[in-house]
Amino acid sequence: MYTLTDLRYQAKRRSPEELLAQLKSFSLDLKLSVGIWYFAPGGGRFHDRYVPDLGIPERLELAAEMARYGVKGIEAHYPSEVNEENLHLYKKLEKEAGIRLVGVGPQSFWERRFEFGSLSNPDAKKRKEAQQGAIGALKLVKEAGATHMGLWPGIDGFTYPLGTVYYDMWDWFEGALAECLDEVPGVRIGLETKPYEPIPNNIYRNTADGLVMAHDVEARLKNPVNRKLLDEGHCLVGFQPEIGHVLMGNEILPYAYMRIAREARLQHIHVNSQPLGNYDQDLNVGVVSWQETEALLYALKMIGYGGYFGLDINPERMPVLEAVKINARALEIMNERVDALPHERLLDCYYHPEGNRGGIEMILAESHCLRM
Repeated sequence: MYTLTDLRYQAKRRSPEELLAQLKSFSLDLKLSVGIWYFAPGGGRFHDRYVPDLGIPERLELAAEMARYGVKGIEAHYPSEVNEENLHLYKKLEKEAGIRLVGVGPQSFWERRFEFGSLSNPDAKKRKEAQQGAIGALKLVKEAGATHMGLWPGIDGFTYPLGTVYYDMWDWFEGALAECLDEVPGVRIGLETKPYEPIPNNIYRNTADGLVMAHDVEARLKNPVNRKLLDEGHCLVGFQPEIGHVLMGNEILPYAYMRIAREARLQHIHVNSQPLGNYDQDLNVGVVSWQETEALLYALKMIGYGGYFGLDINPERMPVLEAVKINARALEIMNERVDALPHERLLDCYYHPEGNRGGIEMILAESHCLRM
């Protein structure tokens, strides 16, 4: 049974004393989720796949083995990876291994018919087809009792800045999405922004773009169920920001995630590693930007984040079970280090900077001595 996650706690403001108490008493629960799409990576633009393909039943057998590493959720695309006919396999996984289906996303970025966009396609017929996929995914979220519909509009956007009719592009996408949400009311989406790939310029390039889009879509909603939820302070356009995508847009991790949480929209997060100014690599957590990822965890600790940590990786050259084990351990170590930081000193440095010149630098230096 579907239940809308209450995210309103994320917007809570705390006094310095309350924030210190929060940091001392709260520790992140590393509920991990995995994406079934990378259990057998399929190669890319410049090379063939390195591992044999696997069917959904075989992939779900692998997922069951991941429970030992703290995996409690799985994500899949509709209808290629999860659909009405194979949903029973996911329910079996939950019953036998305690791993539930948490995210269902339409795979409209992949299909040939959406070459020129999905919900923003200039062809109204194609937009309607994309809507049917999104509506199917939303209905499956409800039937499966998942947490949200993950939405990554990777094929929507533009190639050349010259001649793009931006108003129509945004209106078509946002109007079509609002109609889908009104068709299946009460279900939240998790938007994932990205500056580029596979389309050279994605329609929602960064966190700020996404927040503007969220307000625009929610303003279009008409279904009484949706209007009531919005009036109660819930969002229906939530987010599932990914570390790699945020860094590709040259954003600062905790800053971007907290902009989302400030509006109580942080439904789900995707974690990995990403070199700045590079193509989307989906590297294992911590191999790049370890310190910034710890800063993100610290910010999540401040707000009491209670959602899943989705591992969004691409283990082309190692067994997926080994990759999940590595990512789980990296996050565990980071969480231990974050809990061990001198919270009172850190807050004093922020609230009283004149009396703490060099304080943050010393804390950063000393943090390298913390257990790794």
